[in-house]
Amino acid sequence: MKSIWKSYLDASLILKVTIALILGIIVGFIFGEDAVALAPLGDLLIKLLKFLIIPLIFFTLIVGVNQTKLTNLGRMGGKVFVFYLLTSAVAITIGITVASVFQPGTGMTLDTNEAFDVPDNPGIISVLLNIVPDNIITAFNELNLLAIIFTAFAFGIAISYLRSSKEFGELGEHVYKMIDGLNEATLAIMKVILQYVPVGIFAIIAKTVGSQGKDTLLELGDMVVVLYIALIVQIVFYVILMLLTKVSPAQFFKHARTPMITAFVTQSSSGTLPLTLNAAKNMGLSKSLYGFSLPLGATINMDGAAIRIAVSAVFAANIIGEPLSFTDMFQVVLIGTLASVGTAGVPGAGIVMIATVFAQLGLPMEAVGLLTAIDALVGMGATALNVTGDLVGTSVINKTEKQQGVDESYS
Repeated sequence: MKSIWKSYLDASLILKVTIALILGIIVGFIFGEDAVALAPLGDLLIKLLKFLIIPLIFFTLIVGVNQTKLTNLGRMGGKVFVFYLLTSAVAITIGITVASVFQPGTGMTLDTNEAFDVPDNPGIISVLLNIVPDNIITAFNELNLLAIIFTAFAFGIAISYLRSSKEFGELGEHVYKMIDGLNEATLAIMKVILQYVPVGIFAIIAKTVGSQGKDTLLELGDMVVVLYIALIVQIVFYVILMLLTKVSPAQFFKHARTPMITAFVTQSSSGTLPLTLNAAKNMGLSKSLYGFSLPLGATINMDGAAIRIAVSAVFAANIIGEPLSFTDMFQVVLIGTLASVGTAGVPGAGIVMIATVFAQLGLPMEAVGLLTAIDALVGMGATALNVTGDLVGTSVINKTEKQQGVDESYS
């Protein structure tokens, strides 16, 4: 028994995750909806990952702020925001283009009894105001990533000031060392949780495959296939960006594949954040960069969701027999990019964004109800791309910083 356990511990994480993924699919197809019995094991993984989100973001960002100059942080922050905004627009454009070529939904009829209540979208102004929390406890309790980032920045800058002052220099150094120690303790906890990741992935994928079944996949198969084609095109776009900036795609995917698979299974960008941060650390990226770029990306950078919006809009327009005009497509790009800002990276958030765009374009809400049938199937691929985009952006920006002679190097 000890030898089996030791072999499990010694095996690479990606091997264990891949085996868990395959076994989960097999079990899901064999047992169908009975595979839901495994749900608690998957729920435990989500809870463990979320348990680490706050300390990882908070401590990592404070330590990162204290490892570079504030001017460097400002420059990197500007690059991160521009990159996320542009790639979201590119993702929606790719989604519209691919969907326009394959025309999903053509020939289908819409069940007008398929009702769907549109959830409220917080809007950009509300999101910006919520960056500054009413109080720290509320920000942590509600897992408001933007507010947590703001809080960590505020304390990080304050500690940096204390360390550089003559009066409080020694005190500031003690506080920094304590935060650095807590950060290392958090990473030690994560190493233990990583051993459970394959078990949770097995349970989640078995439950998802078992509950969705073959019928749903076949009924809306063209929509699913077109979306995944668009996701692949976006990944090709990422590879081109990496090649242009001399980032090795092979090395990138070697480290990024575990968070990508985990995001695919859990459908949660924020829930995968501990693994995404760990991948960035293993890549040798600057802690001062990935400490805020990845949590920020989990909140506002949703390239996969953007593609999903575009393909869904073309799908709905084709069902009612009114293909999107060029003006409509432009609106999808504009509204979809804005709608993706501030939408939480949790399961089901994509449907909220789709409903927002449909409401603006006058597309039938019944189509949103229809799309919920394949929410899990398309959400898995979209979330994996969301996480991939965050890591690509961080890697590319890290490379440009290295070329300017700033901070740590990229291996």
